Amino acid sequence: MRFGSHISIRDGYLGAARHATKIGAKAFQYFPKNPRSLSVKKMDRHDASECATYCKEHDLLTIAHTPYATNLVADKDQIGLVIDSLLNDLEIANECGSIGVVVHFGVLKNAANPLEGYQRMIGTLNDVLSRWDGEALILLENNAGKSGPTGTTIEELVQIRQLTEYAGKIGFCLDTCHLFASGVWDGDNWSEVEAKGIELGYFDHLKAVHLNNSAYPTRSMKDRHANIPYGELKIEQVNEFLASTVFGDIPFVLETPHESDFSHGDEIKFLNEMMG
Repeated sequence: MRFGSHISIRDGYLGAARHATKIGAKAFQYFPKNPRSLSVKKMDRHDASECATYCKEHDLLTIAHTPYATNLVADKDQIGLVIDSLLNDLEIANECGSIGVVVHFGVLKNAANPLEGYQRMIGTLNDVLSRWDGEALILLENNAGKSGPTGTTIEELVQIRQLTEYAGKIGFCLDTCHLFASGVWDGDNWSEVEAKGIELGYFDHLKAVHLNNSAYPTRSMKDRHANIPYGELKIEQVNEFLASTVFGDIPFVLETPHESDFSHGDEIKFLNEMMG
């Protein structure tokens, strides 16, 4: 399986790709630019193109992740920045040869109309994708529920995709910690979650997995990642998830703590040994 991790681009996009092979990864995720800013970044096209070439030569799959401030339901004073930033992310990801850009499902707090958040999100996606003709996709990620239940269910993600005017430019990224923290997957009901995803066609458009354990119990609604061997999800539950036949040739990316005594390289090695 294609296990990998999130990798810094402090040494450039090509540097990140080289680091991935150094730690035994077959995939990796990166922030296209400063993760704490929505500012548009002037891309080093040569570096990005070399990254794409290197990844193709070394059979690496990559995904990008939008900055933390990216909010698909931002208010009118902020949404222009979000749209320009997301288009910038897509352009960089496309040049790096990445599958797409992961974007968190938007949450609108304290709205008088519960449907307003969904309507804004669809409008933002339509606005961005009407201006985007590259191959990189927007990859909608499920929420953990820390800001409310919006965006935690498979049904919501599938429905939002279907209601946009550009469904073909949208895929999904499944975060296992979020799925567990929200209670959609409690660790023991994977067969039910899998059946629902198959029924709704969710897995047909699943392009990546954020492979994270959870530091808190299921239904905690807390988004705190843990290393695969040390979280609330049991190893046999993670194993059942990974053994599912619904996953194609997609990246499984760790966003877990990485310390000197248990690095991402160590965790990738653990996963490969676990899966035989």
